Amino acid sequence: MEIRRVRDRISFSPEKMRKVALFDSPRLFYDLYCLLPGQEQRVHAHEGSDKVYYVLEGTARFAVGEEERDLSAGEAVIARASVPHGVRNASGENVVLLVTMAPPPRR
Repeated sequence: MEIRRVRDRISFSPEKMRKVALFDSPRLFYDLYCLLPGQEQRVHAHEGSDKVYYVLEGTARFAVGEEERDLSAGEAVIARASVPHGVRNASGENVVLLVTMAPPPRR
């Protein structure tokens, strides 16, 4: 059985948003995204992959398609395949997201 203690994996980088892999397979990935205030993942899209962001800590601003909304701890949003999406920390607090994508993008 593969187990990860999620809280122990949270880490930030002053240079850019940090991605921390929790689980990875040919069918999905499950990561932590850790954003300090002002950090972002620029708007982009994935052909053939859906991505779900779940806010674990803080408040983040999500752009999905033409919409933009602030979501806080306990809320989730899906970016369906080919829909432009991104996230930024426009708050003064740290943000931690659980991110699942299936299938994972080709690397």
